[in-house]
Amino acid sequence: MSETETDHTDAPVVLALRDITKRFGPLVANDAINLELRRGEILALLGENGAGKTTLMNILFGHYVADEGEVLVEGEVLAEGGDGALVPLEPGSPHAALDAGIGMVHQHFTLAENLTGLENIVLGTGSRLSPRLSTGAARRNVAKLMTRSGLTVDLDVQVTRLTVGEKQRVEILKALYRDARILVMDEPTAVLTPQEAEGLFETVRWLATSGLAVIFIAHKLAEVLAVSDRIAVLRGGKKVGEMARADADRRKIAELMVGRDVPQSRRTPRKPGVPLLELNKVGVAGADARQSLHEVSLTVREGEIVGIAGVSGNGQAALAGVVAGLTVPSTGEMILYGEKVTRFDPRRFSRSGIARIPEDRHHDGVVGAMTVAENVAIEEVRDPAYQRAGFVRSKAIRARAETAIRDYDVRCPGPDAPARLLSGGNIQKLILARVLDRNPRVILANQPTRGLDVGAQTEVHRRLLEARERGAGVLLISEDLDELMIVSDRIAVIHDGRLSEELPTETLDRGTLGLMMAGHRDEEDAA
Repeated sequence: MSETETDHTDAPVVLALRDITKRFGPLVANDAINLELRRGEILALLGENGAGKTTLMNILFGHYVADEGEVLVEGEVLAEGGDGALVPLEPGSPHAALDAGIGMVHQHFTLAENLTGLENIVLGTGSRLSPRLSTGAARRNVAKLMTRSGLTVDLDVQVTRLTVGEKQRVEILKALYRDARILVMDEPTAVLTPQEAEGLFETVRWLATSGLAVIFIAHKLAEVLAVSDRIAVLRGGKKVGEMARADADRRKIAELMVGRDVPQSRRTPRKPGVPLLELNKVGVAGADARQSLHEVSLTVREGEIVGIAGVSGNGQAALAGVVAGLTVPSTGEMILYGEKVTRFDPRRFSRSGIARIPEDRHHDGVVGAMTVAENVAIEEVRDPAYQRAGFVRSKAIRARAETAIRDYDVRCPGPDAPARLLSGGNIQKLILARVLDRNPRVILANQPTRGLDVGAQTEVHRRLLEARERGAGVLLISEDLDELMIVSDRIAVIHDGRLSEELPTETLDRGTLGLMMAGHRDEEDAA
């Protein structure tokens, strides 16, 4: 047993899910799931996209009501004078979950950006009949929490001005302020630098030693092995495995998650060809770093993948907008296939061979109310192959969709199913089919594996590397350093709208990239 691993076998159970079953029509999202969490334990909950993790947590928080089974919690809070025995949690009641001491830190922060850290932490805890909140008492209580937990943050600064790591501390403090005894963390490191992630792990370990029970939902297996005490795996709505961290390794976990061996894609050395895409001192005037670029220079060549690392909100959206033709630069120039771009238009860019995997697959990648077939053809619907004399060729569109579903293993009821019914991973496969089957010359892949399970991640990497081998140039924007190190030939870091020099991946390591993502521009500055 490692120094950071603790045996919680004798600790009291604080949460028990008994035979939880939830159906949505013919789909069984949760199938008789049994799960226990003990005081002071960090339990990692893993599973493919669509495995049932979100449904299970929604039942725990009262957003859904299970068709069968029950949720039991330690009774000292719910039952007056309780001795810690498990008692049923009222189903379908988020208030009951909060009163039971269940808190959650969401992957996408649920903070009011126009309020201060203190205001966000105490929001909703005062009586609605009280004319004003006693900020003095609240401040003292939050200060005590920060001292005990080590989660320091400027309470008087508006959340919009806080860093991503500081926002996450506010989220955790918000849960602790409400006396959380069980904390669910959903993909908590998705937007953190490696240094911030390690700081978070230290905090989580400390909270666990203080008696907090933690459910850690993640897709990064290295993090799961670094922080958890026990691991539970869901697949197809069922719990298919449970093990102590000491008995786990990446391969064993990955096989449980997807039901087969998951070989990791790796790039092979390849000499790049001619430049396909060049940005020369491109600037975009925006209200903040998220919308701004400052003299960005970048080259993407034939047969190479250029990775862009950075914490979310540092200009990635502006960079992607320029490359996709959605944003007109205020300064500088863009060279495409050796010619200066004079007209920024997404349709022209698409026709010229630039394909886009958008950051937000739900908002920008598909139209949920349209069918799978319609979404596959949505960017080519004006082509003669899919329309004639102004009439849509439905059979041709359906045939294209059937091929995409088969070749990219898009798991859905069929071509006529609304896209909104697909899981995140299957929506991403649908977008990949739409983008890559056209053999584009330049691919803009913006956060292509965010929130995807290990199997879906591997498939995305394989497809991007195949495109590279065909001679496509790929611009990969990602917050996942493991992903960048696996598939990128060169990596640059974006911070506050400024882009570092692109360096060969072999010359970089996670620590250096993490420091650059935090704003250190070179080794001397980092020291």
